[in-house]
Amino acid sequence: MAGILEHFQNFRWLFDLLDIGLVAFIIYRIILLIKGTRAVQMLLGLAVILIVYVASQLGGLYTLHWLLDNFLSSIILVIVVLFQNDIRRALIHVGRNPFFADLSYKEETEVMEELVKACVNMANKRIGALVVIERETGLKDFLEVGVEIDARVASDLITSIFLPYSPIHDGALVIQQGRMTRAGCFLPLTQNPDISKALGTRHRAAIGLTELVDAVAIVVSEETGKISVVVGGRITRDLDSTSLKRVLKRLLEPQMAKKKKK
Repeated sequence: MAGILEHFQNFRWLFDLLDIGLVAFIIYRIILLIKGTRAVQMLLGLAVILIVYVASQLGGLYTLHWLLDNFLSSIILVIVVLFQNDIRRALIHVGRNPFFADLSYKEETEVMEELVKACVNMANKRIGALVVIERETGLKDFLEVGVEIDARVASDLITSIFLPYSPIHDGALVIQQGRMTRAGCFLPLTQNPDISKALGTRHRAAIGLTELVDAVAIVVSEETGKISVVVGGRITRDLDSTSLKRVLKRLLEPQMAKKKKK
């Protein structure tokens, strides 16, 4: 028995390396997850509080130290409240649901082409639009209001939905599993105070939704005719046909490449 324990201790450094590697990987993934979001600012705020806490302890500021000590004793609860959206997105990545799960590679390509064609057509005609594409997180919580349509993705149909005289042109069009499922959906608006005031309701709704889930939102501005893509609460603006197709392929086609090889 002693020999087994001694043999195990000889390889202890391997487990230590594995432990350090796993922790480093987790920290790296967390940094990628919060990069470019408000979570970075909140982390900096917590870091400042921690520095003040240590300084108050070293400087003998007992009242301030007592206050911060009580605050930091509930730091786990504070982190859960502050970073609930980021934690939700991180947990979602544990299990993945491909956007094109039930479609062939050819059908996937056609869906992408029709979507890009519709957005470019609406941009040229200054028709405002908001299209939401479900990825890994279900959107059922946001579909209580809207009209069920269940149709294949077609550029002409998308354009007709967002025509100014259409009764459902103000809401969002939702695409799930490669099909248009609902239109006229109302989405939560972002509460981020740093968002430019030049952005309208469609852009704010796209940012607000993608702050909560991992969906991809495409916005066509009625005022400028510009196309934007929003994901993770971050917006990429002024896209043309080529750049829009490139962005969508990067966001939606990880499974398509696998199917093509098969």
